[in-house]
Amino acid sequence: MEENKTMIKKKESPIDFGKLFRDLMKHKKLYIKVLSITALIAVIYSLSLPNFYKCVVKLSPELSNRRTTNSLSSLASSFGVNISGVMGNSTEALFPTLYPELMNSVDFKTSLFPVLVTIEGNKKKGEKSETMTYYDYLKDRQKKPWWSVVRGAVFGLFKSKKDDSEIEHKVDPFRLTKQQTAIAKAIDKKVVCDVDKKTMLITITVTDQNPVICATMADSVMKRLQNFITDYRTNKARVDLEYNRKLYGETKARYDKARRLYAEFADSNQDIILQTVRQRQNELENEMQLQYNAYTQVAAQLIAAEAKVQEETPAFTTLQSATVPVKKAGPRWTLRCFVLLFLAFFGTTVWVFYKEGDLKELLGVE
Repeated sequence: MEENKTMIKKKESPIDFGKLFRDLMKHKKLYIKVLSITALIAVIYSLSLPNFYKCVVKLSPELSNRRTTNSLSSLASSFGVNISGVMGNSTEALFPTLYPELMNSVDFKTSLFPVLVTIEGNKKKGEKSETMTYYDYLKDRQKKPWWSVVRGAVFGLFKSKKDDSEIEHKVDPFRLTKQQTAIAKAIDKKVVCDVDKKTMLITITVTDQNPVICATMADSVMKRLQNFITDYRTNKARVDLEYNRKLYGETKARYDKARRLYAEFADSNQDIILQTVRQRQNELENEMQLQYNAYTQVAAQLIAAEAKVQEETPAFTTLQSATVPVKKAGPRWTLRCFVLLFLAFFGTTVWVFYKEGDLKELLGVE
């Protein structure tokens, strides 16, 4: 027992906190300098960042699976797995969990380029409101920190005139220009879609420097997403509807022609009792009846196709609509300054312990 106690005492190496504190106080002037410079840099950096706002829109889609999901499907959906399609209860190919990937596609982002936004002017200063496309707004009217302006001016000196004269109005998603690619990447950061895998609640968050444009784009993105899903879900039904309309027009034209021929023949041969005339009249009547039957059958199919389009059109329940944010979402300069000051204090403390030889003792290195 005595040997074990001596072994434990040898292993124990108590830290002299008094010495550590005295070592720190030796370099208090260094702390004052480092923390003062860090605070100044943090304030300048934070105040140079432009303010931004956030607008959140929430909606719930109607799934094509109209049956009540069982407990196994609910449990699987909580892990992001959809087994309803495997069980044969759903024909939905574009599941809501794929909506974020859809919004990250180039086609969807470029579809936001022509959206019109309005920059409201200050009426007290006599400024007028200005309307422009979202593409032009992101390209020309975004506030940037001073170091980005300096960097852009420096790199602009080496930019060729050919790039400056590049036509940006025509957008080809297959081959975007450098400027269009940069705007698409900016939209990727500003427009974010998130789907709750358990409840399938769609949350669209739009970030922008202008609160009005922030709400405008949130509402526009929501409507475009709804239109895309509606077009996808009703695509086959609309194709069938167009085919039935075409077939309806052809059968109606044939029926009108057969009816006209029968009426003309019957009017011109009322007093004639020849057998050949009666046989011809019967043939025209039978042909008219056949065309009528085909016409009524296609008309019924047309009505069913129209009902099918309405049935396949999804319904979206808007749980939170777009509204103009009142308070800015960032930048949080106080938190940023606190983090930078903490890192500066921690780094300075490590350097002091290393200089005074206390770091080996703290790490237990002999």
